Amino acid sequence: MNRKIKLLWDFRGEDASKTAKHHTQHLREFAQVEVLNFYKIDVENKNAMFSSAVITIDEIDLKIYKDKLKPHRGELV
Repeated sequence: MNRKIKLLWDFRGEDASKTAKHHTQHLREFAQVEVLNFYKIDVENKNAMFSSAVITIDEIDLKIYKDKLKPHRGELV
């Protein structure tokens, strides 16, 4: 059974939510260009000054995403 991984890119400041939302567009484009599967791309707003762009992927694709996009952190789903 393949595990799911959630990769996160963190943004801070007054425009954190807007920046995270914009970053999700790039995540979607990358997945389409590289023909990679993903489960979900979304924004997680922690508070008014801290948001994260998130993509949930299969563990098998982790190396490609990690090496090319350099996420700030990752979590098992």
